[in-house]
Amino acid sequence: KSGLDPGGAWHAWGMACLKAGNLTSAREKFNRCLKPPVDLNQLNHGSRLVQDVIQYLESTVKPVLITDDDYFATLRELEATLRTRSLSLEMMCEGRIQHNSYYQECLFYLHSYGTNLAIISFYMRHDCMREALLHLLNKESPSEVFIEGIFIPSYESGRLHMLENLLETIDPGLESWGVYLIAACKYLQRKNYYHILYELQQFMKDHVRAAMTCIRFFTHGAKSYTELGGKQTWLLKIKDHLKVYLQEVSRSSGRKKMAFTFRKKMSATDVSRHINTVDLQMEVTKFLHQCESSGASQTTDSYLPTLFGNNNMKMDVACKVILEGKNIEEGFGIAFRVLQDFQLEATEVYSKVAKQLVKQQKYSEIQQLLKCVNESGVAAKNDGDNIILNCLNEFKNIPAEDLDNLIQDMDSDENKIQAYVLCNKLRSAYLVSVRQEKARAVQLVQHVRQLAESSGDDVVKAICAQWL
Repeated sequence: KSGLDPGGAWHAWGMACLKAGNLTSAREKFNRCLKPPVDLNQLNHGSRLVQDVIQYLESTVKPVLITDDDYFATLRELEATLRTRSLSLEMMCEGRIQHNSYYQECLFYLHSYGTNLAIISFYMRHDCMREALLHLLNKESPSEVFIEGIFIPSYESGRLHMLENLLETIDPGLESWGVYLIAACKYLQRKNYYHILYELQQFMKDHVRAAMTCIRFFTHGAKSYTELGGKQTWLLKIKDHLKVYLQEVSRSSGRKKMAFTFRKKMSATDVSRHINTVDLQMEVTKFLHQCESSGASQTTDSYLPTLFGNNNMKMDVACKVILEGKNIEEGFGIAFRVLQDFQLEATEVYSKVAKQLVKQQKYSEIQQLLKCVNESGVAAKNDGDNIILNCLNEFKNIPAEDLDNLIQDMDSDENKIQAYVLCNKLRSAYLVSVRQEKARAVQLVQHVRQLAESSGDDVVKAICAQWL
């Protein structure tokens, strides 16, 4: 009469029937106020009313359905009450929970009015992981339901191995679980749970991704190559994963194609290239670890380059290797291989090294560097000259004697003149200019005279004028 919603009354009546143990009558009352969710895959446990019903049923001692003509039922119920066997306790007894009428009642309400997540969570609470997984598969629930309902509870309660065993039992090839496993990996990566991620990738036999996780274990948090020296086992693991992957690829190419849909694929040439990178990184690590241990190392950067970064980082590795040996020659061989293997811009690296050596005032080592570059056999004609010119562009205060030695080491007279001009040594520029072929010499001397005039160097200006 008053037009109020009768739902609350039906719910209270239903709960009263449940508490009285009259399950049939309770179903009928609840049927009038409970509704199934619009979306079974929503990430919650359904309406509050359904949750109240389940909560009550789960907390109740084991009852027995009473029918009018079953007088012994009351005795059995009394016995059950005296034993106070709760629902969760009943589970322990060889899975007999399935025969518990209240357990069946929970499932009735969950299947009628609950979400897939609520059903799966119920199974998981009562150690029925297999049923939870089968329900997930049958309903083709999205990966969020798997993560929320099965995966998180499994690793939080230390039952990840149990989950893995069940996944394999239900589908030995794991193909039907692919979407769920990849989603679990992404979730772990977001959470930075890399140890669980690595364990899961090994179970999935996803060797390429497992190798990538090992790279992170190797590089992450290290402040020096001494630290990286202690983490070299990860490099060996990367190689193992990649080798196993190569074996699997070659085995499967012989037979009909194996459907590794969810495992990361990579071409055999790429894998071989990565194995080569790992070998080279091992050499770099041993060398730099040795340099740091012997105290030869100069740098104290917080930034630690490895060969697993981009090309700029690889170039930094090459620079570091050349600079940190006892002398330039010691690390040049490894650095040269880094430059060759990754096809890096060699002159840029050598120029960087030379600039560092100027900063450290190790001028004689620049000459050693130029010697190594020329002997490497792949240097272009002007590479050495360009390295010196790049240095002079940046540093004008090199001591006179060292500066002369550097410029004398240059191959091309044109470059020598350019270098002397850069350092404002116009007299020396004039002396090299006049040694050139006549027509060219005239041009060069005129240029030097103009520079002398604009800089107010009357002596050099006069010499040039006289020669001209």
